[in-house]
Amino acid sequence: MNENLAALIPELALLGAAVIGLLAGSWLPRRRQWTIAVLAATACVTGLIATGITMVTDREQTVFHHAFAVDTATGMGRLTVLGALLLITGMSVETVRGHRRETEYWVLLLLTGAGTLALIGANDLLTLFAAYLLASIPAYALAAFAKDERGTEAALKYYLMGVLLGTIMLAGTALLYAAGHATLYRELHSALPSAAYGLVAVGLVGVLAGLLFKAGAVPAHFWVPDVTDGAPTPVAAYVTTLPKIGGLIAGYRLLHQALPDSDVNWPLLLAVIAAVTMTLGNLAAFFQTSVKRLLAYSTISQVGYLLMALAVATRTDLAQQSLLFYLAAYAATNLAAFAVVTELPHARTLDDYRGLARRHPGLAAVLVVCLLGLVGTPPTGVFLGKLEIFSAAVDGGYAWLAALAVANTVASLFYYLRWLGPLFTTTGPAPAHAQAVLGRWAAATAYTAAMVSLALGIAGGAVLPVTTGPLLP
Repeated sequence: MNENLAALIPELALLGAAVIGLLAGSWLPRRRQWTIAVLAATACVTGLIATGITMVTDREQTVFHHAFAVDTATGMGRLTVLGALLLITGMSVETVRGHRRETEYWVLLLLTGAGTLALIGANDLLTLFAAYLLASIPAYALAAFAKDERGTEAALKYYLMGVLLGTIMLAGTALLYAAGHATLYRELHSALPSAAYGLVAVGLVGVLAGLLFKAGAVPAHFWVPDVTDGAPTPVAAYVTTLPKIGGLIAGYRLLHQALPDSDVNWPLLLAVIAAVTMTLGNLAAFFQTSVKRLLAYSTISQVGYLLMALAVATRTDLAQQSLLFYLAAYAATNLAAFAVVTELPHARTLDDYRGLARRHPGLAAVLVVCLLGLVGTPPTGVFLGKLEIFSAAVDGGYAWLAALAVANTVASLFYYLRWLGPLFTTTGPAPAHAQAVLGRWAAATAYTAAMVSLALGIAGGAVLPVTTGPLLP
């Protein structure tokens, strides 16, 4: 058994920082609890360095009796998650500075980040479910961090949906174990083709239910708008970004490694879910006036595009690179938009952004990059990601799905322009207090994330080769 703990440095760094931060925060005075934020950022940087070294030296391996895989998908997922955690840390500084539970905020963020990393590399059903719990439970507490009426309601909905779909996921795990007499993907790969069709089908749907909840896809999407609107804005940025990365990469690994030869027609199931998700997300966003709810439905539509890669996971070699690149580009673009919303805490509706280009031209420029980027406008990273994922769908035999995705992309331009239009309105600007800025950290995060989004689009040709490589059995 390979028990190389060095292969798990990114995960151990986050968990170690969470434990040390919780202990240290119990003794630190409130004015010095910012040091836990520094500790969290240091853990993320440590994980990024370790991941970079692993990817450069090609040290692909499975650890703990193949229960966790360290390969290309794990490496790219780690880079995306840890980079996103750094950005969320930056936009959270002013929101939680001096808060009496500041330490708990950073610790919960580190724990749920570690759970997301565990989801990415999980190569065993039991590891997958344990990672699901670690990624979910701290996030429920984060959603209610403000302890106000809306946040408490959002957290309750988040928790109840997570418990329901987590229970279904556990039942699905039990059924797949009954069908294949194993939980390791490599063993299920050889056992499930000859197993009872009904057991495999129902078990797979159960496991996918939990992963679709993490991703925020239909029909497990009901929590997304309420949590995004009710939670503190940095937490909303987290729940619309990191769980998707973990859930989608985990789903891709499960389908690609455990069920490639199954008689269950899961590609068609996921294609239909992708079509419904992108369409519902776009239609629901059309007439939203709250910026946070608009971004919430936007993120549901983005999941629909991302699910296209899972639908063709075993049908084309383009699926993996399109999924990994799109996730990285989406994370940067979505977090940049949320960083602007964080920087303008009193601008809650689209009308509150009237005249922003005159008062805060830098923030307006970031919003232009982000919103047009989410549509899929060059030269942003999401444009290249969509191009890759649409190509993968066509190459995998789902040209109809790619055509529907193109139509949805064009339709999404409507509600993004409804936000962009007021930015440059010169008559009847919003009240000055609506555009009062929060501080420097959120603004710096917005500029950084927007530049990353542009860099991924411009230098995508150099990044895409990094996303290719076999998944370890």
